[in-house]
Amino acid sequence: MSFPAPKLTAEIGVFGGSGFYSLLDKAEEFWVETPYGLPSDKVTVGNIAGRSVAFLARHGSGHTLPPHMINYRANAWAMKALGVKNIIGPCASGSLQADVMPGDFVVCDQFVDRTTCRKDTFYDGPVTTHVGMAEPYCPVLRKILIDTAREINLTVHETGTVVVIQGPRFSTKAESRWFTSLGWEVINMTQYPEAYLARELGMSYAMIALITDYDVGLEGDPNIQPVTHEEVVKVFLANNDKLKKLIYAMVPKIPKKASKMCADVLKGARF
Repeated sequence: MSFPAPKLTAEIGVFGGSGFYSLLDKAEEFWVETPYGLPSDKVTVGNIAGRSVAFLARHGSGHTLPPHMINYRANAWAMKALGVKNIIGPCASGSLQADVMPGDFVVCDQFVDRTTCRKDTFYDGPVTTHVGMAEPYCPVLRKILIDTAREINLTVHETGTVVVIQGPRFSTKAESRWFTSLGWEVINMTQYPEAYLARELGMSYAMIALITDYDVGLEGDPNIQPVTHEEVVKVFLANNDKLKKLIYAMVPKIPKKASKMCADVLKGARF
């Protein structure tokens, strides 16, 4: 089965999360057909500092797709079809630790998958493929994110583990207490399988978590209330300009190619 080639190409991809539905001012929008159906929305392709960038709102521009209904395979495939080599994945996220505060940015280096029944691989056979994910986020992109965030004076945490829950419900206090006790810093609903699918296709991917809330509040602090969707969007919108400034500042520094670790992912992965 063949699909028409996309109208344009792009070097760099950006997935927009809750409250982040646009990035590029002068750009062209179009649908990208994939073997897995349509992506979450039209892809917007434009230019930042002489680099071609593709933007896709993972929940759709009207936030019509809850986390468990996103077509993650179509989204990743669309980026690959456009020629994207490096992807930035901003996400509205909750904090599990007191020192990771709302308004902070976290460049996660690990994830823990707690989702269920999501279509999370392009390799269903007949060739058995096992892709390694010891380091799930591209170290090259992560360093660029961290260095750029510091240059523009953002509060950034250089490492962090994000636990990805199924959604659309938020955590119970017991679940959140458990995640916190394990030392994980960030909680989110969309990082898996997005980050992994990008790796399967040989693209580099880095997550930047914008902390919007303390998950269910902090133990023993009655002044911090459990998260609500309204509060998540409110904090994210208040920090959107910071996030866009970070992306615009880092784009010129992104390599033309995916890092070797990501691009060569299938070497030794197949029987």
